[in-house]
Amino acid sequence: MSNSPATPSAVTAKNDDSVGMTYLATLPQQIVTVYTPLLLIVFVLLFPFYWMVITALKPKEHLLDLETHNPFWTWSPTFEHINDLLFKTDYPIWLWNTMLISVAATVLSLIASVFAAYAITRIRFRGAQMVGGLIFLAYLVPPSILFIPLSTVIYQYGLFDTPFALILTYPTILIPFSTWLLMGYFKTIPYELEECALMDGASRWQIMTKIILPLAVPGLISASIFCLTLCWNEFIYALTFINTTSKKTVPVAILSAFTDGDQYRWGSLMAGALVGSLPLVILYAFFVEHYVSAMTGAVKE
Repeated sequence: MSNSPATPSAVTAKNDDSVGMTYLATLPQQIVTVYTPLLLIVFVLLFPFYWMVITALKPKEHLLDLETHNPFWTWSPTFEHINDLLFKTDYPIWLWNTMLISVAATVLSLIASVFAAYAITRIRFRGAQMVGGLIFLAYLVPPSILFIPLSTVIYQYGLFDTPFALILTYPTILIPFSTWLLMGYFKTIPYELEECALMDGASRWQIMTKIILPLAVPGLISASIFCLTLCWNEFIYALTFINTTSKKTVPVAILSAFTDGDQYRWGSLMAGALVGSLPLVILYAFFVEHYVSAMTGAVKE
């Protein structure tokens, strides 16, 4: 039985397969080019979280005497700091305030960003690209500069020391980036889908709610995670606009509650940071696939 001659495409594919990843053929090369960089990246990313956990579980005497006790490990972990945090402070109230403010500000920001991104990318009005660029430039303005004029506005409207002070000011730093992110995602949705819907008599509202938004779910989730994380960890506005202890958010409240002059109660501080970060960790774990898919676009033509 004679062998048929190989086609040019088959020869090309064979050559590509033989050349493509030859630099990973041996184990030493894989260790140098893949595993060592990955281990370094994982160590750099996870070590702060490990330090936070181990500090929250150390007894107080181990935190005060690092020369006698191992600073990187403890053989007698304790939940004393977490117990003090949850049952001897208003931490559950602070956590609820943080969650309420973050969710409310995220919802407001997403609503505004969806309308802005859709108008800029799909309606095609004159100057749309310039408007999109200006919106992104607004994101580059440091919040430390914006809170000075915003504090005057908040005080004049009687919102000072209320959750609405943060709910209404956080969108000023969330909307620009969310709009820019959703603009890039909306652009990956084929415009032909919208043209077909217009020819069938669909309105702009129907197109946005029944075509664009269902296809843009990964992008919406990605923008939501970004907004929620930024609100959850925000410090400057929460420190400036809220004075009452029971109304504070977690980042500000734990710093003021566990700092006595120049003395920092590191065990309780790290316990507060650990418990406060768990909701975001769970959120990322559930929606990480949508978050990654938002970076690659929606529907390809």
